[in-house]
Amino acid sequence: MPTLQNSKAIRLENVTKQFQEGDKTRVVLRDLCATIAGDEFVAIVGRSGSGKSTLLNLLAGLDLPTSGDIWIGDTRISALTDYARTLFRRDHIGFVFQFFNLIPTLTVRENVLLTAELNGWKEHVAKTQARQLLDAVNLGDRADVFPDKLSGGEQQRVAIARALCADPQLILADEPTGNLDAQTGAHILALLTRLARAGGKTLVVVTHSMDVAALADRILKLDSGHSVEIKDGKSIV
Repeated sequence: MPTLQNSKAIRLENVTKQFQEGDKTRVVLRDLCATIAGDEFVAIVGRSGSGKSTLLNLLAGLDLPTSGDIWIGDTRISALTDYARTLFRRDHIGFVFQFFNLIPTLTVRENVLLTAELNGWKEHVAKTQARQLLDAVNLGDRADVFPDKLSGGEQQRVAIARALCADPQLILADEPTGNLDAQTGAHILALLTRLARAGGKTLVVVTHSMDVAALADRILKLDSGHSVEIKDGKSIV
């Protein structure tokens, strides 16, 4: 199990990612170096095409860097096989997506339980965890309904509960407020931040919203993949 409760929970060491497009090579990320602490909330910002989603996919082990290394805790995920990275994601990473990605044929409770069940949790323990999380996101009374009966904000709250149900140390969120109105988005992000901080978890959020980024401890700004700036989360200069 990775040790994330340390000063360098995530380390990017000269990470480059390039793609082949016909006879041309497109470099999306170039020689990125950064660290994220075990209890930090870091926002990744940048213009479209700057490599934000690519970086999130690399942190999740969904893709591999062309060169360089990525460490999560004491695990060098960039050196793992596809299967090992799949197990690592299952055991240690929670995801919150822009479009919720709830399974429509499962109830709210069943959607939340899914991650813990995939991790092999005992049924009664998983159900207790799911119930506590649904109460935490104020949806305990909607546990038996299906996602299509929920508003967008409610569905995103279910997605947050699902991401946290298996108690991962690292939470990755891809534009978690991008499909919501401003007021609902602010509430959702406040909720996600509160739950992540309460659990001492590492939270990495990709966002276009400067309002969202301003809530982070730090901002990692990508500039067309060529540079990284770490700035105070209160402002972007």
